Amino acid sequence: MGKTTTAINLAASIAQAGERVLLVDMDAQANASHGLGVRVQPGQPSVFEVLLGEATLASVGRTCPVPNLHLIPASPDMAGASVMLPFLDRREFRLKDALEREKDFAAQFGFVFIDCPPSLGLLTVNSLVAADRVIIPVQSEYYALEGLAQLMSTIAAVRDRLNPGLRIAGLVLTMMNARTSLGKQVEQELRTHFPHLTYRIVVPRNIRLAEAPSHGLPVSMLDPTCPGSDAYFDLALEVISNG
Repeated sequence: MGKTTTAINLAASIAQAGERVLLVDMDAQANASHGLGVRVQPGQPSVFEVLLGEATLASVGRTCPVPNLHLIPASPDMAGASVMLPFLDRREFRLKDALEREKDFAAQFGFVFIDCPPSLGLLTVNSLVAADRVIIPVQSEYYALEGLAQLMSTIAAVRDRLNPGLRIAGLVLTMMNARTSLGKQVEQELRTHFPHLTYRIVVPRNIRLAEAPSHGLPVSMLDPTCPGSDAYFDLALEVISNG
């Protein structure tokens, strides 16, 4: 529970604060789409058809239970991206090009969030090439720190070769149990090595965050008073204030 949970709940919290928000689901597992109650049926287009040039963002966009939040859903068809995308022109720029072609559509939104796949591939590269900034959720576990180093190296490579404007907006500690020594140690390591990048807000381990996707809702609509909801709303305010 990290990247998709953060993408859904951060986007929803900013939308509930009054901003128009677009969430693009670039993961073939479509967890962000399912977490907002959207399932692409066979024969319906998704972001994959946008990447192939067979549909527009505006045509595949869906409304969500959250006012001001709009979704570009994913579908299982995206599992074929590694086979099909390499043969397309500007294969790393397909999402960026789609957003630029549909400037009027994209301009409706003050924030655009992209939920990346968990592994490096053309879908992830497309996401990083289209992005201006990256928010990195870090679980309060030892192995998360090792994965962080690899991810930051990947981001640096994309910035050097494909997207010079890409930067890291911040690191957000998730699934935090402040009562454990490991959780405290991971937080200390983050704040020591990345003092200017680590967000002040920490997202606690919270059962309602885990339950929310099965209801097709962000946690703020399932249980607006739970600690997870409070944390993501405070994180949204911090993200907004940081620009």
